[in-house]
Amino acid sequence: MTEQDIESRAQRALELFKSGYNCSQAVFAACADMYGIEDEQLALRLSASFGGGMGRMRLVCGAASGMFMLAGLHNGSATPHDNNGKMANYAFVQQLAGKFKDTYGSLICAELLGLAPKGSTMEFLPAEALRPKPAERTPEYYEKRPCSEMVAQAVRIYLRSL
Repeated sequence: MTEQDIESRAQRALELFKSGYNCSQAVFAACADMYGIEDEQLALRLSASFGGGMGRMRLVCGAASGMFMLAGLHNGSATPHDNNGKMANYAFVQQLAGKFKDTYGSLICAELLGLAPKGSTMEFLPAEALRPKPAERTPEYYEKRPCSEMVAQAVRIYLRSL
């Protein structure tokens, strides 16, 4: 895959995110066709629950979760006792996680958004941070959050790791 192809997919993820899809949806849908998921609506539904750090619980970053879902399509095992296959997939996920964490300092949504100190636990989050209602997508929303860049970078990290 060329750098131009990678950038094109990163920009597609950014467009999806800025059009209102969550971080996980943007990353996953930008690359799912590489694995035979041609139905973009299916890709968007499959990845919908991982936005906002998994259902807006501010846990694992949705952009990272989108990468991990793609990793499952890339080399995930579909055989129950395929320990070598599981090991290969887990190693790939850990490689992706390491690159994302090296870039942003964390995999945790709350930490990335500044809602909790790095290395903290969810008990430090204010109650309003855990409400299931997503924030209104306004120009100010995109300005104050690092999510747009993380979505595009997650696609780059994933594709450059193949």
